[in-house]
Amino acid sequence: MKLYNVQTDYKTKKKTNSIKNELSLGTKWTITRLLIAFVLLIVGSSSLVSQPLNIILLVTAYLVIGARIVWQAIKNIFHGEIFDENFLMSIATIGAIILKQYPEAIAVMLFYELGNVFEDIAVNRSKKSISALLEVKPVSATLILGQQNKVVDPSVVQIGETILVKPGEKIPLDGTVVLGSSAVDTSALTGESMPQNLQIGDTALSGSINQTGTLQIKVTKLYNDSTVAKILDLVENASNKKADTEKFITKFAKIYTPIVVILAVALAIIPSLMTGDWHTWVYRALIFLVISCPCALVISVPLSFFGGIGAASRQGILVKGSNYLEALNYVDTVAFDKTGTLTKGQFSVVAVNPKNVTKDELLQMAASLEKNSTHPIATSILKAYSGKLVPAVNVIEKAGHGLYGKVNGQEVIVGNVKAMQQVKNFQATDAVGTVVYVAVNQQFWGDIVIADVEKTDAKRAIELLNNRGIHKNVMLTGDNQAVGTTIAKRLKMSNVYTDLLPENKVSIINDLLKVSHQNNKKVAFVGDGINDTPVLATADIGFAMGGLGSDAAVEAADIVIMGDEPSKVSEAMKIAKKTRKIVVENISFALIVKVLFLLLGALGMVNMWQAVFADVGVTIIAVLNAIRLQFISFRN
Repeated sequence: MKLYNVQTDYKTKKKTNSIKNELSLGTKWTITRLLIAFVLLIVGSSSLVSQPLNIILLVTAYLVIGARIVWQAIKNIFHGEIFDENFLMSIATIGAIILKQYPEAIAVMLFYELGNVFEDIAVNRSKKSISALLEVKPVSATLILGQQNKVVDPSVVQIGETILVKPGEKIPLDGTVVLGSSAVDTSALTGESMPQNLQIGDTALSGSINQTGTLQIKVTKLYNDSTVAKILDLVENASNKKADTEKFITKFAKIYTPIVVILAVALAIIPSLMTGDWHTWVYRALIFLVISCPCALVISVPLSFFGGIGAASRQGILVKGSNYLEALNYVDTVAFDKTGTLTKGQFSVVAVNPKNVTKDELLQMAASLEKNSTHPIATSILKAYSGKLVPAVNVIEKAGHGLYGKVNGQEVIVGNVKAMQQVKNFQATDAVGTVVYVAVNQQFWGDIVIADVEKTDAKRAIELLNNRGIHKNVMLTGDNQAVGTTIAKRLKMSNVYTDLLPENKVSIINDLLKVSHQNNKKVAFVGDGINDTPVLATADIGFAMGGLGSDAAVEAADIVIMGDEPSKVSEAMKIAKKTRKIVVENISFALIVKVLFLLLGALGMVNMWQAVFADVGVTIIAVLNAIRLQFISFRN
């Protein structure tokens, strides 16, 4: 088997296509050689051909199917790589030819190359889910220059310039929609098939596909800092950080292979010196070499992790390395940031409580005055009221209090408790959230409660983690105790820490790490903002939420969730668990079969054909088992 480096070069679409073509042509050529060698083997082994023609045909068959492997073994020896699978196969088959076991030597090479064909197909299949991400890479941008448009490379477009994106085109750079509206397909970025509607003022992410309308987008990030560039960077480097299991298998193979070669030599010489039967014991030694090839372990383990990373990417979860995928299996504590992670990070009106007036009257008066403010609270009130606004005059904003002004000749106050000190019949509320009180002509009209609401699947995210046996789910927030405690209770979290600064969050994570590490477990943190960067870096595994919203958070995180679904934390753990299960299955199966056949081979109970199964057969089975990840649905 070929010892694949699954860290394929993804730097450009052109390179990716050339690699795919090369693999395709290589596979076709291998199949052609297989057919030629097989025909020569059948003819050369038949009674229709007499000696020495049959020997010539069999040697030719061996050269057709085995010359590439022998030549590779010779080149590797000159590069200091002696004990690899090419060396083992070459020595075993050349030895068989010397012993005049021509059909068996050819059969070893035939099945070995047949295994390579299956492996090529399996490896390419496992890469599809990740290489599909490369299709988001834009190849051009239409730059608007006055009355003219110019098609340019996305890398030359500067911040502040405006680009044109027509229906069916990829959005090449991050920016803000300044003209037009459209539905865009973000599935390549987030794993979600539902189109997103973009309007003027909305953020457009590069790599999305514009579907229905023409958009003009003002660029807010250079190409190298854009969403699509960061995704490609994550994909390119996803295999660089290896899991401990991968590192162990690599070290194991380097030690294991020389040992079995020495054992094979000993098996050939020692019994032969004692019995004088060199033919039998050299033949057994050659069988021993064929069986000993560690291909199944060396290939299937990294391929399994690569498949797991690919499966995660299909769900909009980008894992920066297989070490983080493996580490997810040991998490017993998950800490969440609140704002933007478990909640939407957007103020919304959650309650309107009028006193002796209607809800519409209360909202109209508040919205008419708040129209003069740019505060997020004012924006949320304006969104909550869809009726007609009344012009407000003499509007004054008093810091720490609220807004004062006249609406329809009436004195209106919209603010907090401090602003209501002179208001008659004022009644404060203990509602959780930001409370805006409204008074008209010194008469209390009621209050409007504004809060940051939970994401639609936040509660489900905690339930899924509990179902996975992870019951330590804590919230870390800078909000006050009333707000933090209320949301934590609604989500049924195990604990909540409130009134925190970034350094306080780091301190709490360190405390959680001490407890988990005592039990050989790990702590994950899920956050979205730049203020979460220190915590993401401190935790064993950091999840950045929200589609690469914060560059600093993405840089510090180990896993990036492209969408806004905290439930994908559990989904990532599900993928990690299945990946580990397949890795353990492959290691166990390969080792059991190898040890059994090595013993049987040394005792002369296995011939060369059976040895081929022990090597090629086990490898094919392990590889096919590894690519099962590509066909499994991991939706929670």
